[in-house]
Amino acid sequence: MLENSGELNSRFWNIFSNQDRQKIDEFKKYMDKFAVNFNLYKDGNFIERSLPFDVIPRIISSKEFDILDRGLSQRIKALNSFLEDLYTDKKIVKEGIIPEEFIYQAKGYLKELVGFSPSKKVRTHINGIDLVKDTATDEWIILEDNLRVPSGASYPLSIRDTYRKIYPEFFEQLKIEPIKQYATYLREAMDYVNCGGINVVLTPGRFNSAYYEHSYLAKEIGAELVRAHELVVEEKKLFFKNYDGRLIRVGAVYRRLDDEFLDPEFFNPESLIGVPGIMSAYLAGNVALMNAPGNGVADDKGIYYFVPQMIKYYLNEEPILKNAPTYLPYFEKDREYVFENMHKLVIKDVAEAGGYGVMFGNNMSQLQLDDLKLIIQKDPRRFIAQELIEFYDEECLIKGEIVPRKADFRAYVVMAKEPKVWKCGLTRFAMEAGNYLVNSSQGGGFKDTWVMEIN
Repeated sequence: MLENSGELNSRFWNIFSNQDRQKIDEFKKYMDKFAVNFNLYKDGNFIERSLPFDVIPRIISSKEFDILDRGLSQRIKALNSFLEDLYTDKKIVKEGIIPEEFIYQAKGYLKELVGFSPSKKVRTHINGIDLVKDTATDEWIILEDNLRVPSGASYPLSIRDTYRKIYPEFFEQLKIEPIKQYATYLREAMDYVNCGGINVVLTPGRFNSAYYEHSYLAKEIGAELVRAHELVVEEKKLFFKNYDGRLIRVGAVYRRLDDEFLDPEFFNPESLIGVPGIMSAYLAGNVALMNAPGNGVADDKGIYYFVPQMIKYYLNEEPILKNAPTYLPYFEKDREYVFENMHKLVIKDVAEAGGYGVMFGNNMSQLQLDDLKLIIQKDPRRFIAQELIEFYDEECLIKGEIVPRKADFRAYVVMAKEPKVWKCGLTRFAMEAGNYLVNSSQGGGFKDTWVMEIN
């Protein structure tokens, strides 16, 4: 029987209600002091802004989290097997589980990497899986997988550090799972696939939206934070150019930029933030890249549809965690359903991320729906449709008032020999009432997630 989440929340509020509200301002000042921020690009402008955090955490009971742990581990094992199979034997395609043309039309699929298997056959090193909790069933539902360059793990780490300093009472009186092990998981994953040399975190620089995270994680895991000009490839090996001119061999790169910008000699020749030749070192087996180039095919929202089948195919198990009910207009039967029910569905462009390309049928006019049908009819592979999940609100302290806001949960799974699910995660909430888009890039806020036991 699951622990009573209501009781855990009550224990939090009993302590919080007796706290001096001035501590909230102290909390904010502390976060600002250490430049905890998430930057935005809006209307062509770079906006550097403080992290929009909330001091009220989301609380998940430890027994409930055990279910998430098992389900997320299962999912990442299947997705890693899928990616390894897809770029080598292609059994899942040959046996008709996933349509061949469906794979090859995925934006993130890199045919240039067919036949290559990375260090230890691990491709999904760092994974961010987005979930919501359905009010109708009280079950956690997976909305999407992020296996390219998922961000956000540094924010709950920063908030937790601050929380312990400003509000030590919670950690003295409540049994809250510690979260410092994330850095250990990450370092162990890098060491596991390391091809000989130091570990580095490759960042595009301070104008990247998640630059704070890049620097924070590099420090936590003891890796060098580097930019492209500090790395050089010689004889298909990657080196870090030290301040004194020495070349130091690099064995693993936690890269925080997308495939297309990674290597101007292999991908986009106009990239100024990539490392020329890094892919030649990677394909020679001389350096590990985390996450593996080509993972974007699994982030495709159309491929998401097939993950339950992947779990059955590769693991011979039933999925522990469910997908949201999803329809592919690519299939005629699904397309008919979508066209008949578009007014109540959520339509998503499969190649978009960060809350972009999401359309809510219940907010669209009939003319807009008719136009969208024509677009889908012309290019059905480009879209998926999902039932609107009525997911839970979380209590948030916004402008001095405690208000309910829609909130999702990004869980982090780090893969080495086996996947490890971090007993924390990033709860993202919408700043406006009634808004279902909680993404950081859409201006959403963050809060810590406490996994708790009843004492």
